[in-house]
Amino acid sequence: MISAGILSPVFAAGPGTAAKPGQANAIQNGPAKVTSVEGITEYRLANGLRVLLFPDASKPTLTTNMVYMVGSRHENYGETGMAHLLEHLLFKPTNNFGIKKGTQSPVEVLNGLGADFNGTTWYDRTNYYATFPANDANLRTMLALEADRMINAPISQDDLWNTKTNKGEMTVVRNEFEMGESDPIGVTTERLQAVAYDWHNYGKSTIGARSDIEQVNIPRLRAFYKQYYQPDNAVLIVAGRFDETKVLAQINTLFGKIPKPSRVIQPTYTAEPVQDGERSVTVRRSGGTQFVGAGYHVAPSGHPDAAALEVLGRVLADAPSGRLHKALVETKLATRLDVSAVSNLEPGYRIFGAVVPKDAPLAPAQDALLKVLEDLKSQPVTEEEVARARQAIAKNVELAMNDSARLTIALTEAMAAGDWRMFFVNRDQVEKVDAKAVQAAAEKYLKASNRTLGVFVPTDAADRTTVPGMIDVAAVVKDYKGRAVAAQGEVFDPSPANIEARTQRFKLANGLQGALLPKKTKGNVVTATIRLRFGAEESLRNKSIAGNFAAGLLTYGTQDKSRQQVKDLFDKLKAQIRISGGAEGVTASVTTTRENLPAVMDLVAEVLRKPAYAPLEFGEFQRANVNATEQSIPEPNPQAGVALSRLLDTTAEGHVRHVMTLQETLAAQKAATVDEVKAFHAAFYGADNATFAAVGDFDPAPLKAQVERLYGNWRAQQKYVRVTRSVKPVAGQKLALETPDKASSLLLAVHPVPLKDDAKAYPALVMANWMLGGGALRSRLADRIRQKEGLSYGVGSNLSVPTRDPAGVWMAYAMSAPQNTAKVEAALREELERAVKEGFTEAELAEAKKGWLQGEEVSRTSDEALAGALSEYLTLDRTMAFDAAVEDQVRKLTLAQVNDAMREFIKPAGVSFIAAGDFAKGAKEASGAK
Repeated sequence: MISAGILSPVFAAGPGTAAKPGQANAIQNGPAKVTSVEGITEYRLANGLRVLLFPDASKPTLTTNMVYMVGSRHENYGETGMAHLLEHLLFKPTNNFGIKKGTQSPVEVLNGLGADFNGTTWYDRTNYYATFPANDANLRTMLALEADRMINAPISQDDLWNTKTNKGEMTVVRNEFEMGESDPIGVTTERLQAVAYDWHNYGKSTIGARSDIEQVNIPRLRAFYKQYYQPDNAVLIVAGRFDETKVLAQINTLFGKIPKPSRVIQPTYTAEPVQDGERSVTVRRSGGTQFVGAGYHVAPSGHPDAAALEVLGRVLADAPSGRLHKALVETKLATRLDVSAVSNLEPGYRIFGAVVPKDAPLAPAQDALLKVLEDLKSQPVTEEEVARARQAIAKNVELAMNDSARLTIALTEAMAAGDWRMFFVNRDQVEKVDAKAVQAAAEKYLKASNRTLGVFVPTDAADRTTVPGMIDVAAVVKDYKGRAVAAQGEVFDPSPANIEARTQRFKLANGLQGALLPKKTKGNVVTATIRLRFGAEESLRNKSIAGNFAAGLLTYGTQDKSRQQVKDLFDKLKAQIRISGGAEGVTASVTTTRENLPAVMDLVAEVLRKPAYAPLEFGEFQRANVNATEQSIPEPNPQAGVALSRLLDTTAEGHVRHVMTLQETLAAQKAATVDEVKAFHAAFYGADNATFAAVGDFDPAPLKAQVERLYGNWRAQQKYVRVTRSVKPVAGQKLALETPDKASSLLLAVHPVPLKDDAKAYPALVMANWMLGGGALRSRLADRIRQKEGLSYGVGSNLSVPTRDPAGVWMAYAMSAPQNTAKVEAALREELERAVKEGFTEAELAEAKKGWLQGEEVSRTSDEALAGALSEYLTLDRTMAFDAAVEDQVRKLTLAQVNDAMREFIKPAGVSFIAAGDFAKGAKEASGAK
């Protein structure tokens, strides 16, 4: 727990931060209530800070989301990427958090809370969010941190780039830029949008220009921070389990001391002129697939047209009903669609794209794409299409409404559109949209003269689109009240003991085992998971691809319902379904509401037991998988990942777990047949070795009876015998893979760990890995390679130890520019050797325990994750007592035990390294050669 001594000097960091006499009176008077909509109440402090409080006692977590109304739209010439770079620097130490002796840095505080956290930057806003266990100490710590870095971030040259050491955050951001440059589809959409805009900053990527990232001026960056990171330009959201009165007082105490600045933020005024004809851009670079996209200027997100445009996007792009899907994917002209749309305060942009196989002609796909988009006059939108789209949108809105953390993030985009209440206004507008409105929006915006794709064609009769300007959002949301607040859930304790006490277990005659955890949830939500296990080592030989296809095609239609009917029914039932798996088993997880659970359960059973495996759907699925593999072949990350898996693989060709090369996978995918998939399902699918778990709002007795009715008589033809896991005891191997024309590289380090998760040394190794590379942004590897050296955007490690076989693996990873890979490897080796030789410290262990334990608590607040764990534990004959025991062991660990475990199981000389990147080009750049 953070001590009070660390928190108290938040506002003593510099001149001008102490409360003025008038400000002190404002603090005493307290925040003013502005409005309340559907359980969310807005307050305003005297200094201008807007506060949204969203109490939700059903979640034993808290989410804070600090949104600053500044993004790349506000950047000036030479400042591209400044808003995003500033986001990175706000995780650096301040005088009160990390610089002053005895204090912790922002990253250390967040890790200590076990928080799921991040910062994101977009065109109109920047936000910092964190989800962590709900208690007063954690929330006060988080609020104090946000209040401090609002005004006290040093924005120092050394943090950005130290000219003496040639290290800093600049190179980390530059590596993030390089990662984006390795994505040809992403680059193409960026270039498309850049060509579409003449002057407005929406035409520039938020990451910024490489030159601006490398040469950013620190005084200008600091001025940017002081201009926009102020209470009158920020919105603080707090959601979850808390006392509203107490928290509002805390916020007023912590933030109310910050003076309202005297400066006035002037609105941006650059307006994009009406586009005067078709435009085009061509990107030529390395890649495994082709892409064609068409972009159009559209109204801002606060405009009434935005609702019709949202519905239109689904009418066009949803699978399988969307017109683009039918015209491009079903006809084999493309393998998938790639559609982008964002929330914008000012006139925005929509891109509709199609991914085309490398060896296929691009022109037919382009022609089909434009025909669908720009010929809607002759093929008007139907009421049936609009109703389906509205239903899908309504489902997503309701799912967000029932998850306070998810809604908190969704409100960020509403604020980007002008006001958080636009989330509800847009919902209401979508519900009223009809085919006439959608058709009008299509004809207004989707026209050739407003398109960026083709070449310029002069014309005497230009058909142009005048996009509506920014509207008065305040007038739209004025006096808006919303609807009734959703049903509230119970206060639930996520401790292993309470979960175990509330869980009911059963077993059916055919062998299926079940675990039921009923509880009251917000919005009466329930999550159910069924896991089927099948096959044996010999019976599964040479059936890996057939098993993967059989699982992946389950939702593509049943013997009684088409793919579209299945999707529509899940949407109507407000159910979100996820199915994953392959040749050894499949898991179906569904989230819905109490009233819809029986119907959803019937539909899931139908999907699992009676898939259609129609030739048309099989062909579409096969082409998508083939294209995805083709796209992976030139990329560093897939190449390195497959190489690592093959290095550890102990199986022979044909074994169900044998790791094929990407080229072998591609050939196997192309050779797969629908008959093989049907035969696989008929032989291996059954519920005699299944587990079922449900967590949420339901009645146990009828649910158990329904599970028995649906699965109690379902047995697989082939006997199930678990396939054991094994890892090749490799040591000291080194492999370098060339991926030409890729700006980013991936380095992987791996060491086999012959343990199961019930081993005595397991908890100690968990803590060792956490300190070495497991903590988010805060670990030995992150401190050295990202924070100190500035070489990598993403660096860390993980420990994977199975439950049944002694076949664990420790792995570390780091992304960097190819010319820096050797430096990254050297630094990783040094930190690993130092950890083994010198060991960790008591302070590190104390923080690691705290962060890991709170992270475990947060993970149990996810009903879907909890249902999955309960389901898995049924086959292991485990209860939540196992989690409690491991956590207790972690609490009692001594530093000597952790250091001894590290030295026993992770030998620096035994670590193998795999790297993939354009090292030939990197070597030239490093040497200065051209």
